[in-house]
Amino acid sequence: MGRGYRDNDSRQYDRWMVYAYTDLFSARKLAEDERCQRNAVFHCQQCIEKALKAYLMFKRHRLYDGHNLTWLCKQAMQYDHNFEKWLEKSTAVNKFYIETRYPSDTMIDITTEMLNDLIESTFDILEFITQLIHYDYMSSRRKN
Repeated sequence: MGRGYRDNDSRQYDRWMVYAYTDLFSARKLAEDERCQRNAVFHCQQCIEKALKAYLMFKRHRLYDGHNLTWLCKQAMQYDHNFEKWLEKSTAVNKFYIETRYPSDTMIDITTEMLNDLIESTFDILEFITQLIHYDYMSSRRKN
């Protein structure tokens, strides 16, 4: 087993997509309450991570380990160069994995505009992957 792979997690990419969609739905709901915006940002990061992992599972039939969106995006680029357009966004969102969950010396200032942009970008990435793997959320949700 090489670096970046795990054998003990589900390799069913469609189940990972269900969780990715759930993270997006959660982000949208949490964004409605200013007190929960940090959590909304975290769920955007999680949505992108799970969708990228689902795509890689679809292609490689193995789960990639880690939370670094840029690294996952670069792995996906090996199969489809169009992932390159998400590299910059993945780098920007990477910091939210830790910084939205734990206190730090410098708090991230999350504006409503920034959050709305992030939710829109998250949706765009999720839809991009959904189309690549011909995923149907409603059908998959019924069997999970």
